[in-house]
Amino acid sequence: MARRSPLLNVMCAAVMRSAYNLRRDFGEVEQLQVSRKGPADFVTIADKKSEEVLVEELQRARPDFGFLLEEGGEIKGKDEDSRWIIDPLDGTTNFLHGIPHFAISIALEKRGEIVAGVIYNPINDELFWAEKGDGAFLNDVRLRVSGRGKLEDSILATGIPFKGRTDEMGFKRFNGQMAEFMPNVAGIRRIGAASLDLAWTAAGRYDGFWEDGLSPWDMAAGIIIMQEAGGIVTDMSGRSNMLATGGIIASNDRLHSPIERVIKRVERSLAKQD
Repeated sequence: MARRSPLLNVMCAAVMRSAYNLRRDFGEVEQLQVSRKGPADFVTIADKKSEEVLVEELQRARPDFGFLLEEGGEIKGKDEDSRWIIDPLDGTTNFLHGIPHFAISIALEKRGEIVAGVIYNPINDELFWAEKGDGAFLNDVRLRVSGRGKLEDSILATGIPFKGRTDEMGFKRFNGQMAEFMPNVAGIRRIGAASLDLAWTAAGRYDGFWEDGLSPWDMAAGIIIMQEAGGIVTDMSGRSNMLATGGIIASNDRLHSPIERVIKRVERSLAKQD
């Protein structure tokens, strides 16, 4: 059985406590009170409760650490080098529609580097976790990225732009990317939770993942899980600036460059049109 450090035990305990409430609320999804903070961008009572539980648990265990929260913004800690990056419910729209594909995501950032991450889907009880230098795991099974080396054999995952989250250029960019990828890959999937897209890529279920317009909490935990599973993670320019740019490419060492080349080719084409 894989052994977790005290730090990871703290993170896993927090997601398990939060997951209890999400499972209960998911079973009563039609009765949930729902508010809208923007077109197609929902926040539920369950989302906010999940965040409160996570903050409470993590503050109890590490009182000096700061937070970067989807709902609560940034909370400074006494330890300025350490902060939790939290998405209490990644896949809120899936949750609201009764689709059992959503996750709780926690990452720990120290001095600007993600050093530990946990992603948990409470419906199918899949816990993805990793700590720098110690590998990545699904429950107690070691993870490795896919070994495929040709795009034509590969399944890729991405996010699809939707109303309220993407401008006209974003739609053009996505359409260009799909036009380039679709004839040259075995399939493209979009299931609606970036954290799980990264976790599934780390597990070899997907061969690669790309998406633009993400927030740090969407991908922070997935970055370290991918890296510890032997994958390569960059922003759209091939640099390690994902949290700042909001763009990410994640895959194995054989597919990353081909995926990046396609994305850059689309960018050059759009630039010429302007």
